[in-house]
Amino acid sequence: QVLLTESGGGLVQAGGSLTLSCAASGRTFSRYAMGWFRQAPGKEREFVARITWSGYTYYADSVKGRFTITRDNNKNTVYLQMNSLKPEDTAVYYCATDRTGRAEYDYWGQGTQVAVSS
Repeated sequence: QVLLTESGGGLVQAGGSLTLSCAASGRTFSRYAMGWFRQAPGKEREFVARITWSGYTYYADSVKGRFTITRDNNKNTVYLQMNSLKPEDTAVYYCATDRTGRAEYDYWGQGTQVAVSS
């Protein structure tokens, strides 16, 4: 089992920034691809960003250029830096592991809430 704990959510005005953190348990974190997802009220969970074990990154079009996913393998932590936040970014944000590298996310955190006011 891999325990994921997200933190860093909160309330921010449009145009502001937040940085989310996801701390992972386990000794093989550096070999996992990791993803960030979000789910807004009344909406399906959607992909936000992905980072492979080697540091390649992928982003949803809706956040590309505004969000940055990074990882610190020494700290077993993945980050999501969110800039130029918009009200439509309001959601619960989740991190997840992709241990196979095939976007088959198998462990999920409990989420951290981000609210962006107009």
